[in-house]
Amino acid sequence: MPPTTRRLGHVEHVMGTVVSFDISADDSADVNADQRPIRIAIARAVSWLHRVDAVFSTYRDDSQISRLGRGEVSLAACDPDVAEVLDLCAQVGRETNGYFSSTYGGRLDPTGLVKGWSIQRASELLAAAGVARHCINGGGDVQAVGQPEPGRPWNVGVSHPLHPSGFAAVVPIEDGAVATSGTAERGAHVLDPFTGRPATTLASLTVVGRDLTRADAYATAGLAMGHAARGWLESLDGYEGFAVAADGTGWATSRFPATATVSA
Repeated sequence: MPPTTRRLGHVEHVMGTVVSFDISADDSADVNADQRPIRIAIARAVSWLHRVDAVFSTYRDDSQISRLGRGEVSLAACDPDVAEVLDLCAQVGRETNGYFSSTYGGRLDPTGLVKGWSIQRASELLAAAGVARHCINGGGDVQAVGQPEPGRPWNVGVSHPLHPSGFAAVVPIEDGAVATSGTAERGAHVLDPFTGRPATTLASLTVVGRDLTRADAYATAGLAMGHAARGWLESLDGYEGFAVAADGTGWATSRFPATATVSA
């Protein structure tokens, strides 16, 4: 008789959003009846996310990133994760031809990369603890590992930016990431770094790829690029995109998951 799949979940309010954990485990797995090992792993991942918030929040005057931006502390005096994130931001800046930046309006702000990076790291913490099948969703940005059930992928719904009650796409993934940047919740908050003006050509851009760190940052950069993001994404290895334009039209790159339901 095949093992029964149990689903465990947790919801955490952190980093100004809601992060949900969805975990699949078989009854045959080496897990105590009270799921204690899994709960401990979730607690460690949650603790990590709160630490990231304390270090990187641009809304907290006492965060290390805010103090670094004001010149009150040196990079060497900050948590090593700050240097890692800023180095990743510089890498992504080069990969996006300057459309991604950790500085906006003269202010240090790496949050376009931090959320995806932190959720990916939380997923890695779960995997290291033996939680082999899980999905973490942070405000619509998702890192998934394995399958919820044998033979079935995780299905990630992408909210339609112009019709919030509906989906623009449902993307099937396993061992991958989905990230969306758009105007639905926060308005035109992404700036074109070359003009300094809000990016308004696209209402949303969804990027599917191997890891959430880059998928999240690429979605932000691609939103700033506008329709030019399509050709840029086509040139990347391992990342695909789907966009809804401000006028309601849409496009997808040639290898965007074929079984996704796209209804822009």
